[in-house]
Formats: sequence, C-alpha cells, structure tokens
Amino acid sequence: MLQEFRDFIARGNVMDMAVGIIIGAAFTAIVKSMVGDLINPIVGLFLGGVDFTNLYFVLSGAVPTGASLEAAREAGAAVFAYGAFVMAVINFLIIAFVVFMLVRYVNKVKEMAMKQEEPAPEPEAPKAPSELEVLLEIRDALRK
Repeated sequence: MLQEFRDFIARGNVMDMAVGIIIGAAFTAIVKSMVGDLINPIVGLFLGGVDFTNLYFVLSGAVPTGASLEAAREAGAAVFAYGAFVMAVINFLIIAFVVFMLVRYVNKVKEMAMKQEEPAPEPEAPKAPSELEVLLEIRDALRK
C-alpha cells in the first residue's frame, strides 16, 4: 500500500495539482486585497459611500444603529450579512474571469507551439507521365 501511495504521489498530474492549489491560495489573497482595497471603495463611491462589507439586517438581538458587521456579530446578534455575500460573489467573478483569461492564454500558447512543431508540407513530386502520354510521345517521335 505504501508503494502504491508513493506511485500515486509521484505522478505528474498530482504534483501539478498541488502546485495549482498552492498558487491558487496565494492568488486568493491577491484577489481579496484587490476587491477589498480597490474595487470595493470605487463601487462604494458610486453608491454614495456605501461599504458592502458592512451591509446586513439584524434578525434577532440588540445592535446599535450604524454598528459595523463585526460589532453586530460580537454583540451576539443574528445577522443576515448580504453585503459579505455580495463581496464573495464579486470575488468569485473576478477569480473566474482571471482564470478564464489564463486558460485562454495557455491555449493560445499551446496552439502556437503545435503549429511550430508541425512539419512543413513536402513539395509534391513532379507528376510522372501516364502510360498513354508516354505512348503518344513515342508515336509523335516516330512520325518525325
């Protein structure tokens, strides 16, 4: 069983997947920063200074008016945090778009590499005359 596990781990696609997961985790931090620090303030500016991350409804419990989502949660209130959900959707859309662009680029690179690897078509060999053409030539040469 240990040998099978070693063989499984040593396969190339498992290692590629592990690298992808690690890069994905690092990429998630970049996207969170981009959304939280760049996109969220711009969207909030267009919506009159609204910060999506603090949009919520209090379902039960006492929360002071204007309290942040974190303060409402610390107060023990049950909150419906739709702003956090909106931010999660924006994060997903950005990640999906970037992954789409990455896959598109990789496919173009693969396509270019395949075109370079294709051997150039060989020039066609000159067509040999048919038997009839040879006989006609001989006949014409004998007439002269």
